[in-house]
Amino acid sequence: MKILAVPMAASRAVAANPSRPATATLHDSADVRLVVFRLAAGQSVAPHRSASTVTLTAISGEGFVRGGDEERSVTAGDTVVFEPNELHGMRADASELVLLATITPRPGDRSSSRLRPDAATVEGS
Repeated sequence: MKILAVPMAASRAVAANPSRPATATLHDSADVRLVVFRLAAGQSVAPHRSASTVTLTAISGEGFVRGGDEERSVTAGDTVVFEPNELHGMRADASELVLLATITPRPGDRSSSRLRPDAATVEGS
C-alpha cells in the first residue's frame, strides 16, 4: 500500500519554466499515472488531447477547465472526466488552483518518468 499526500506533493512540485504550472508525478504504473498540477493565478495548460481517459480533481483553489468548446468553473472537491481524445485544458483565475490528474490507461514510455516518491509518499507507508 502507498498513501499519497497530494497537498504536500503540490506544495513541493516544481515548474520546468516559471511561466508554466508546477507538476509532480505521484504514481506511475502500467495502469495509471497520477500527476498533480499547481497553477499560479493566471497560469494555464493549453487545450490538448490524450488517448487516455483523463480525470481532473480540484484539490484546492478555484479555476476553470475546458472540454471541447465549453469552459466550466471548478472548485475544491469537483471532479471532471474527459473521454479519450477529448480536447481538454485548465486555467487558474485570480488564485492558485491545485488539480490531481488521473490518466488511464497510462500513456507513453515509462523510461522518462518524473516520479518523485519523496514528494508524495506519506512517511512510513
